[in-house]
Amino acid sequence: MPVRPTSQSGLQPQTLAVTLGRPQAPGDPLNPPMVLSSTYRDGGPIGYAREGNAAWSALEEVVGALEGGSAVAFGSGMAAAVAVLDGLPPGCHVLAPAAPYHGVTALLRDLDAGGRLRVTTVDLDDVAAVDRALVDVATAGESAAVWAESPTNPMLDVVDLTALGRTTDRHGALLVVDNTFASPLRQHPLRLGADVVIHSATKLIGGHSDLLLGLAVTADADRAAALRRHRHGRGSVPGVLESFLTLRGIRTLAVRLDRAETTAGELARRLQRHPAVGRVRYPGLPGHRAADVVAAQMGGPGTMLAIETVGDALTADRVCAGVRLIVAATSLGGVETLIERRARNDGDRDAGVPPTLLRISVGLEDVDDLWADLDQALDRAVGRQSGPRSEPPPRA
Repeated sequence: MPVRPTSQSGLQPQTLAVTLGRPQAPGDPLNPPMVLSSTYRDGGPIGYAREGNAAWSALEEVVGALEGGSAVAFGSGMAAAVAVLDGLPPGCHVLAPAAPYHGVTALLRDLDAGGRLRVTTVDLDDVAAVDRALVDVATAGESAAVWAESPTNPMLDVVDLTALGRTTDRHGALLVVDNTFASPLRQHPLRLGADVVIHSATKLIGGHSDLLLGLAVTADADRAAALRRHRHGRGSVPGVLESFLTLRGIRTLAVRLDRAETTAGELARRLQRHPAVGRVRYPGLPGHRAADVVAAQMGGPGTMLAIETVGDALTADRVCAGVRLIVAATSLGGVETLIERRARNDGDRDAGVPPTLLRISVGLEDVDDLWADLDQALDRAVGRQSGPRSEPPPRA
C-alpha cells in the first residue's frame, strides 16, 4: 500500500480533513457559520450570493488541500461534470470508457448529438489504444480530452492513472478523473497526471445521504477561475446548508472510510464462497486484474463492491427485494449499506453492464449483521435454504 502523502505542513490527510476550513481568530466559532443571505451591502468582497459564501470557501479549502489543487463547489456532481465539459473548446474530441456513470454517459451522448463535442468510446485499460486514438485526433486537427473513472462505476475496474496521465500529457490532451469511489483519502489523481478531478460529494465526502453537492479540483489557476465563472454565470451554485453539511461530513471521512472499507473487504471474501454468487468485483481482492495498479496508486480499495449472481436478472432482483437490513436504493457512500441492480438503468444496460450485477455500497453496520442479511437474501433468491445465522464464516 503506498505511503499517504503529507501536506507541506507535514500533517496527514486525515488530520487536514479535520483541521482546515475553520475560523482562526480568537473568539471565532469553531465551525464556519452558515450565512443565509442572498444580498450583501456594497463595498465588500461579495456582492451577491452567487459570488461566494463562507461555507463554500471552507469546504473548498479542505478538498483543495486534500487533492493538491484548487477546489470549486457546485450544486451537484453532475453540475461539476457539466462545468468541466462546458470548458472544453467546441468540437473537442472526448475519449470515454464504455461504461462510466450513466449520467455522464447520457450527457456525453447529448453533447455529441448536438455537435458540441465529439465522443469516442475507448478501453482506458489499453493505454496503447488510447495512444492510437489520440494520434488519430491530432491528425484530424482536433483538441482532445479523456474522461476517466477509477475505480469505475459500477464495474469496479481500476485504471492505471499514471500511465494514462503520461499518454494524455504526451499528446496535450486534458485528463479528467472522477475520483468519487476512492475519495481524496484513498487516491490523488492530480499527483498521478490528471488535470481535473471530479467528485460527487453527495456520496462518500458528505457521507450521510442528506445532500447534493459536487466538486471539481484542478492545479491550474486559469482553469479554476474558468470553473468559478461557469458556476457564477450558469447559477450552478451549491446551497449554503448543503455546503455546511458536506464540510461536516468530511470531518469524519477518515474513520467512516476505514470502517466501511474493512467491512467491504470481509464481505467480498465471504461472497466469493457463496454458491449464489458467480463473480465478486472488489479492488481489494488478490485476484483483481489490476491488483498491482491498486497497490501502486491507491491508499486502500474503498467501500464499493459488486457481485454478479448466478441465474438471470430476476434472480438479482430477488436479492434486492429480499434484503431486510440492507437498503435497496440508488446512491452510495452513506453510513447505511445500499444495494442496486445497475442494469435496470438504461444507460448501464446499454453500456454492457451485466444484467445480474449488483452494486453494493458498504456502510457502517456490523459486518456479521450485513453478512447474515446478504446470505439469506442470496439463498432465497436461488431457492436455497439458508444456513444457521449464529455461526457466520470466520473472518479472513
